[in-house]
Amino acid sequence: MTTPLPQTRTVATIQLSWAGDHRFDSGRPGGPTIRLDGSGETGQSPVDAVMSALAACTAVDVVDILAKRRTPLSALSIDGVGTRADSTPKRIVSAELTYHLTGEGVDRTHAERAIELAITKYCSVRDSLDPDLPIHYRAVVNGEAGELHVAGAAAAAG
Repeated sequence: MTTPLPQTRTVATIQLSWAGDHRFDSGRPGGPTIRLDGSGETGQSPVDAVMSALAACTAVDVVDILAKRRTPLSALSIDGVGTRADSTPKRIVSAELTYHLTGEGVDRTHAERAIELAITKYCSVRDSLDPDLPIHYRAVVNGEAGELHVAGAAAAAG
């Protein structure tokens, strides 16, 4: 017998359907779906989807934080690289995210602080991952690259 989830919490409900081979379509019941493909041929692999979810989750927070500072972005893209373990399971052992932020009046200090807050405080995807997972990040503001920073285990150890 399963215990029902407490009604005071927000739940994330998905429905996943097998589409043959290593392909699956997943999304909220009755909502849009994404294709996940263990072979990476017709959709992102599940690990690539985790990296995409991490990037998207932090991006939402960065956009919101900078908008509240009255420095809205005109463009934002993120390059992500997840380094994986050599042994099975080949989990992500570190991640690097490079944020490309464009916008008039976007200040590097504010952009880097927004990214740091997104990664360390607001992103629910990041908080769903191993808390010791180091996340390396860099802000490229209006084409000018900044320093590489780290959040997570490596930051605590450093």
